[in-house]
Amino acid sequence: MRPRTWVLLLAAVFALLQLANVTGRDTPDTKNYLSYALSLTGESKRGVAAATIDYVCASKASTARRDQSVHVVRFHRPDPTDRVMDECREREWRQVEPRLAAGQTGGHTVPYMTERFMRIFEARPGYPLFLVPFVTLLGVTWGLWAAGVVIACAGGVLVFLILRTLSVPVPLALTGQALYYVLPCGTTAMRPMTEGLLMALTLAAVWGCALVLREGRRRAGYALVAGSLPALFAVKHSQALFLGVCLAAAGALIALRRYRRGRPPGRDVLALAAVGLAGAAVTVLLSGLLRYPSVSDSLQDLLTGHFARPDRKDPWPEFWQLQGNFWVEWLRRQAWEPLFVAALGAGAWGALRRGGAVGVFLVAAAFTGILTQAGHPDIDIWGERLIVLAWLLPVVGIPLLLEPVVRGGRVELPAQGQAERARAAG
Repeated sequence: MRPRTWVLLLAAVFALLQLANVTGRDTPDTKNYLSYALSLTGESKRGVAAATIDYVCASKASTARRDQSVHVVRFHRPDPTDRVMDECREREWRQVEPRLAAGQTGGHTVPYMTERFMRIFEARPGYPLFLVPFVTLLGVTWGLWAAGVVIACAGGVLVFLILRTLSVPVPLALTGQALYYVLPCGTTAMRPMTEGLLMALTLAAVWGCALVLREGRRRAGYALVAGSLPALFAVKHSQALFLGVCLAAAGALIALRRYRRGRPPGRDVLALAAVGLAGAAVTVLLSGLLRYPSVSDSLQDLLTGHFARPDRKDPWPEFWQLQGNFWVEWLRRQAWEPLFVAALGAGAWGALRRGGAVGVFLVAAAFTGILTQAGHPDIDIWGERLIVLAWLLPVVGIPLLLEPVVRGGRVELPAQGQAERARAAG
């Protein structure tokens, strides 16, 4: 079969596997994004609240039913679905109803919490806009599921495209796609929240860097990088800032290293760094003009339990103390289960040894996951989703690390493209 057939087959298998869990994927943030999307369809605020609450509660009821069916003591008890649904609806409406009655109806999201907290989600229209056609055509449950499948499959395809642009043989490029699906990237991308779209857009930027630096396709490559940053701004502006800064830093490091070796820094490397720096600057400017939540708001949200307590007068000392405590505990847990750290190390080795300048940009893009986690040093954050972008490093880097083994004669493969033939001739 042709490579594109294998790519589509892998994506189709992944999509079929996701039918095992159509419900039960919601997160604490899901109701905010879903209510935003439903409001964009023209539904009334109360209608949006009812649809969102029904989805969240049906998901909890489905999870409770499945959990009870395998509980060693309660498996023979009556189906808990109706009870869990009723309790959940009563609890959710108890939060929403008083705020609606008090006139907290501005914006697109349903007022599950204070206006100050909901402003965080009002500043993220990108993911709700993406959801609109899915929930309009397929309804809430299947619409969210289908949107997750599209996002997750797109991320895997982008991994394949990056690896092929780096002249990795097709079997290893398919391995990278499969790794994206089976590692936490795929699981997280299927959740109804922004992280899946963030990973896909970040991978698109990395692919753009690869097109510019490896294939000389400057117009397409720069368009991908320059287009990914504003798209990220719409989805979550902090990620646009982090990626822009990291791309600029990667380009500066490559240029400095080449300069010290007596080589020209490279026009394309400097141009990519400039695009990243411009993206970061525009992000800061636009977020200020649009009055998006600031770093100070983020700190207060973190340290006051989503504004449930009074603001801290001087939050920075507490933040840095929490930051140190967090990473000590995080490293302790990683030493206990070192899969993630080992995967990061292997991915970084493969990216830097085999990916050249593109590998440096890949490491920079994956580092945005570390920055995101550092901005929210909460060890109990739901599902470790904030750091998930760091998994992009082993997903792309490990196939690069394995490339010499495949080409060393243990597995014979035909030459792949002009870049490989040029390398073989050199």
